[in-house]
Amino acid sequence: MGKVQKRSNGGGGDKPYLRNTSAKEAASKAVNKVFKMNTDLGQHILKNPGVAQAIVDKAGLKQSDIVLEVGPGTGNLTIKILERARQVHAVEMDPRMAAELTKRVQGTPAEKKLSVLLGDVIKTELPYFDVCISNTPYQISSPLVFKLLALSPQPRCCVLMFQREFAMRLVARPGDPLYCRLSVNAQMWARCTHIMKVGKNNFKPPPKVESSVVRIEPKNPRPSVSYEEWDGLLRILFVRGNRTIKAGFSSRAVMEIVERNYRTWCATNEVGKRKGKVQELVKKKVEKVLEETEMADKRAVKCEEGDFLKLLYAFNQEGIHFS
Repeated sequence: MGKVQKRSNGGGGDKPYLRNTSAKEAASKAVNKVFKMNTDLGQHILKNPGVAQAIVDKAGLKQSDIVLEVGPGTGNLTIKILERARQVHAVEMDPRMAAELTKRVQGTPAEKKLSVLLGDVIKTELPYFDVCISNTPYQISSPLVFKLLALSPQPRCCVLMFQREFAMRLVARPGDPLYCRLSVNAQMWARCTHIMKVGKNNFKPPPKVESSVVRIEPKNPRPSVSYEEWDGLLRILFVRGNRTIKAGFSSRAVMEIVERNYRTWCATNEVGKRKGKVQELVKKKVEKVLEETEMADKRAVKCEEGDFLKLLYAFNQEGIHFS
């Protein structure tokens, strides 16, 4: 007679706690299988609760604050924010994640404090909020920063996680290897501070690069400078930031843009110009501005914000614009 085989109960009849643990692990694996992360959407879930808590602490939330969270995923960071804030608007592009986050707070006091907005944050009309916190999908880093900085009314601050190199560009100072147009633009409109480094093993799945958290505090009042003008000048100066500014304006392509903008300005302001002499006139104006501001031999990568403002003002006085 063969032996009677005992039916396996997953962990032995005398080990109920082990059986429950195995059941939880199985359920967790099932969820992970369903939620295969879409790395094309920048889905790297922050799994370290200590890092999540540190991010929320650095935001300096008040009990009366309304918080915008971008890319909440399954809600590991959201839950920490809900403990501190009055209300959270979470913008999520993936319907699976939005459903999981909604389910996670269902039946809890946090349910009434959370609203989930499904869609692309760059294209979404955002509700009012005091603070933005985000484990930012890396491919929308720059558009998100400048959308937040253009909002009115402005948020009090934004605590955002980025790819390490992007974060260091945001906070770079003149002369730093990563100082660039992004640095100047962001620091014109806000105070940018590096808060903490976050290793890739704190995410699931781990990204290919390290991350950093940056605190961005919009300047209030906002600088009274046209963003289009400011950015237009910086685009020219940082095409090759190591060249002298005079060399940058010696480019035929750049001068064609300047001439076209000057013609538009003259037409808009009904300013007469000598027919057929615009090219020569604009060239003299550029040379005059660079000489009077003493910026001709300077290099963009070494210039301070005040240098760029001085240059823009002098060009505008001569009727030369960059938007």
